[in-house]
Amino acid sequence: MANRRTSNSATSTFRPSKLCRALTLAGLATLLSTQALAQTEPTETTEQQKAEEQIEVISVVGSFRGSLASALNQKRFETGATDTIKAEDIADFPDLNLAESLQRIPGVAISRVAGEGRQISVRGLGPDFTRVRINGMEAQSTSGGTDAIGGANRGRGFDFNTFSSDLFSELTVRKTASANVEEGSLGATVDLRTARPFDYDGLTFAANVQAGYNDKSEEIDPKGSFLFSNINEDGTFGYLISAAFSERNIQDEGFSTVRWNNVNDFGSYRGATSGPELDAINEGFRPRLPRYDSYIHNVKRTGLATALEYRPSQETRFNLDILYSKDDSTRQEAFMQGILNGNGQTGPMNVLDYEIDNTNTVTYAAFENALIRNELRYDELSTDFLQFTLSGQHQLTDNLKIDAMVGRAKSEFDNPIQTTVVMEKGGQNFSYDYRGSKRGNPELLFGAGVFDPNGWTTNSVRLRPLGAENTFDNAGINIEYILTDALTLRSGLHYKKFEFETREARRQSENAAGVVMSPDLIRQYSAGVGPYANWLVPDLAAIDARYNIYSNTGAFAVSTDFRRVDNYSAEEKTVGAYIQLAFDTEFGDTGFRGDIGGRFIKTDQSSTAWATLGGTQQLITADHDYNEFLPSLNLVFEPMDDVIIRFGYAEVLARAGLGSIRPNVSVSVSGGARSVSGGNPTLEPTKAKTYDLGLELYFDNESLLGVALFRKNIDSYVQGLRETKLFTETGLPIQAAIDACNAGPGYGADCNENIEWQTNTPLNGPGGNLYGFEIQYQMPFSFLPEFWNRFGFIGNYTYVKAQMDYINNTGVVLATRDLQGLSEATRSATLYYEDDKFAARVSLADRSKYLTNAIGRDNNDMEGTNATRNIDASLSYQVTDNWKVTFEALNLTNEVDDQWVDSSGNRLTYYHATGRQYYLGAQYKF
Repeated sequence: MANRRTSNSATSTFRPSKLCRALTLAGLATLLSTQALAQTEPTETTEQQKAEEQIEVISVVGSFRGSLASALNQKRFETGATDTIKAEDIADFPDLNLAESLQRIPGVAISRVAGEGRQISVRGLGPDFTRVRINGMEAQSTSGGTDAIGGANRGRGFDFNTFSSDLFSELTVRKTASANVEEGSLGATVDLRTARPFDYDGLTFAANVQAGYNDKSEEIDPKGSFLFSNINEDGTFGYLISAAFSERNIQDEGFSTVRWNNVNDFGSYRGATSGPELDAINEGFRPRLPRYDSYIHNVKRTGLATALEYRPSQETRFNLDILYSKDDSTRQEAFMQGILNGNGQTGPMNVLDYEIDNTNTVTYAAFENALIRNELRYDELSTDFLQFTLSGQHQLTDNLKIDAMVGRAKSEFDNPIQTTVVMEKGGQNFSYDYRGSKRGNPELLFGAGVFDPNGWTTNSVRLRPLGAENTFDNAGINIEYILTDALTLRSGLHYKKFEFETREARRQSENAAGVVMSPDLIRQYSAGVGPYANWLVPDLAAIDARYNIYSNTGAFAVSTDFRRVDNYSAEEKTVGAYIQLAFDTEFGDTGFRGDIGGRFIKTDQSSTAWATLGGTQQLITADHDYNEFLPSLNLVFEPMDDVIIRFGYAEVLARAGLGSIRPNVSVSVSGGARSVSGGNPTLEPTKAKTYDLGLELYFDNESLLGVALFRKNIDSYVQGLRETKLFTETGLPIQAAIDACNAGPGYGADCNENIEWQTNTPLNGPGGNLYGFEIQYQMPFSFLPEFWNRFGFIGNYTYVKAQMDYINNTGVVLATRDLQGLSEATRSATLYYEDDKFAARVSLADRSKYLTNAIGRDNNDMEGTNATRNIDASLSYQVTDNWKVTFEALNLTNEVDDQWVDSSGNRLTYYHATGRQYYLGAQYKF
């Protein structure tokens, strides 16, 4: 039987002291009610007892508790502030999704799509501020999503939902910077590691098979994985292959409004075209598109990981890691909606009844002569990810070691079919009701004509294929020299090339294109939301069969020329070098270790996009470069046994968003006014000075009580601003100024690149301070009597605060509000039980509400997402040494995605549920 390799030490006998009992109660109280920690005086212990109570890694094979102990041991001996999650068994990660696992780490919050984690935020900083490495090499993975969660990923954020968690053996979040870790993160660097053959003893095989069931879609879906690994008799060469496949069918349903507004007046109230009641209605906030939504997702995910490891001697090793993942998805979105977002639609409407609350929100209204639109959208999406990493290390002498790495990671997202057909019918009765408890279950009532297939017309046909590619080429070399028993010198060079390109095509006009919406082009749609068993929606297959809408000819021709604003690319070449001095010594009885160093980086950046120069569109490329020196310091003090104090300081940076640096500018001259508007290819990275202070008490085996304080002084945030500067300082080609001048008054002394121009572009605006604290607690209840001593608990609580001045394009402060995407409080907790045969756990993860737009649209003050709380559970039973059966239940409370506009009105914009997910499975291993 193959065992995962772990450290072994003699198991100590522990008797609970008053301190231990107090810490247990205090930790639970802190994490679940966030009240102050209880304090008590420890009893005296002898030196022998202290020695017996040293932390250890228990050799528990194939257990959740064993994975916690191993991860805790790794955290303890790191120099920086890190947290790690490890696979609890061979090819068996604790959660079904990498993001779902990461949310168990203090300070990590996730955003979801189709009911599963997609991206993460760390200590209040969003996905664009977090860098991800796979097997030591930076990588990027992108996918698509619904409009409500941001659509296709064209930024720097990493989409974790493109991978199966079963392919990975370890996740580590590095919250403090170090000179020997590449730059690019303000929030954290996340390291993902796949399994390698020398992780196991000899021949190893494991297979998992699961059947999934969702109580909303009522579909049964397959999920499976396997791992095979072996090492030759000499112990010099090993190989490993693992694969995973899963399919999910999700019904994602609810309500949306696409925001609220107080414009677009109704024509009459009960037939009267004027009067105080009509004025009150027209001054109130109404939903722009009150509607029922029904999405159907089908997601097929395939993954493959291969590792070759060669160890010709104890001094030398080589690794080749290959990771492939393919995500194939389809998504269908159906809407039945009233149209209240234009004067052309609201003007003819007669209001029959209404109610306005104390926030000037028209929470209920009934109409006649309303316009109704039903639409159906269909997407086919795929992400192909492939990474090769070749690495090696060699111990040249007892004191000198060298390691090197080279690799490439490429992510290709393709959305070749994104088709929407909208049909409409006027003169209908319609009402909506969001009053009181109906906010979470609004009642939308439609007249009988909405369910008659006759009389519909085509509003629009939208064809919007798109895609994005990201490529990282990495190479690095590091040297480590032991100067003395206490000092080690490290140095290295790193090269990184990042390439990004995105494309989107559209029809020249998204009109009806001659499609006549006859009854035979309409079908019934069965939805699980609202009082109506069936809706009427366009039949896309029938429409294509009659009109050949995918022919790419005539009225249905699509071209990137019709959507040039979303066709752009960027390239960054970075060379970095660092030097670092690590130390490990003692001052009296106090252990003292850490590192101090600095990293110098030089980045050459180019970006290409369509620009309007003198009234003519041209494809232009703008260049920019910048150099930075980033010092860092990490200190670890051990003033007494099992107590660690950490301090970290670093200067860090995160590169500007890809959409912001595109030179999609408009350069124009009108009389004496010279203007540049659009993107800004000369944006500087966002920089910050970071401070971390932590206290960790390892008060028993496998146990921790930790508190960390952190602060980030962020130099600037990117905002749209006006600025006057020379054209030569914009980073745009000089020819752009010449062409714009020649299209106006003419190129000369009064119009050229060397005089001042007015720019309205993204700029590095005012910054702000981010600060907060984390508390984490971990302990098996081994001090309790038999049975109860098999329980354990792990949990954490994080508080973060950061506000910034949000300004308009003239620099006037509009509001001072929380950083977008920041939840002030995040919390997770897991209670588990394990014996030789049976294991069970229940986990909670929640985040408080957060802003998605600090300055709201449509006259609302702000926009955000309400708090979420997800509860999961799992059970397993070890039938034999080789066979185990498992059961998992996810999203037990059927948590919703609840988005809103306006802080006082809390007006619903999107409210969706995806149901509870269950998995029944079996695992075999030897």
